[in-house]
Amino acid sequence: MQPSNSNRTDRPWWRDRIASFGYAFNGIKLLLATQAHAKVHLVATVLIVAAGLYLSLSTHSWCLLTLAIGAVWTAEAFNSSIEFLVDLVHPEWHEHAGRIKDLSAGAVLLISMASAVIGILIFGSKLYDLGYLPHLW
Repeated sequence: MQPSNSNRTDRPWWRDRIASFGYAFNGIKLLLATQAHAKVHLVATVLIVAAGLYLSLSTHSWCLLTLAIGAVWTAEAFNSSIEFLVDLVHPEWHEHAGRIKDLSAGAVLLISMASAVIGILIFGSKLYDLGYLPHLW
């Protein structure tokens, strides 16, 4: 038995679940349409996936890359949400609003740098194993 909800209609519960996916996809479209860095992340994602397929990366490497890519996209979405919210609450410039935006942008930079290190380790190791990188020691 489902809990009583005064806003509930007589539609099946699964229709609301399906609708929630539509809202999520709208958010992704908004992210890509309004955020220049999201377009950079999209290009980077396509290049990383293409390079991974070309180099036949291991399942373990794909798992790490998937987590890294997902973390960057998630951080970018949260950063954009925070920026939209700050602009809504305080449309004129304010020092504290700027700090909030800087902190959220810094979070994206931190996870992007960590993800870049993961990518360098995975791709560097693979390229070295294939003989494309010189022996450095």
